[in-house]
Amino acid sequence: MPQADFAPFRPATAADMPSLLGLMRTFYAEEGYPFSEQGAAGAVRHLLENDRVGRIWVAGGDRELLGYVVLTFGYSLEHHGVVAFVDEVFVMSASRGRGLGTRALALAEAECRALGVRTLQLEVERQNIAAQELYHRSGFNDHGRFLLTKRLTKENA
Repeated sequence: MPQADFAPFRPATAADMPSLLGLMRTFYAEEGYPFSEQGAAGAVRHLLENDRVGRIWVAGGDRELLGYVVLTFGYSLEHHGVVAFVDEVFVMSASRGRGLGTRALALAEAECRALGVRTLQLEVERQNIAAQELYHRSGFNDHGRFLLTKRLTKENA
């Protein structure tokens, strides 16, 4: 699909880094996640420089970014090939309810289809019912599994 179908999303660039980090800081604060400016900046920079690892798109307003979506890639025997993960999708509270989340997920899915990705996954907090409803409407299903995490670096602990 043409990029215009996903307006106002566009691929993020290095020039978006300060605004993107600001969005991430807001998202992490809303969710109660720890935020490391240095760690986030390094991770974003790595994605921007390595499209084999993933993609970042931002939704831009006239003067500021309204949200972003991050897609990362992995490999799965169960899914017979490359899988993608919607690592983060965030829309500023003042811009919610306008279809940006739906467009972000459709953009991620279209990119996956164009790249031959076999499966698209995401995670959501159990108490985030509004996000779960969005994800279900977009075709994501709960398969009754738990995502377990083990932090391997002190920074991420």
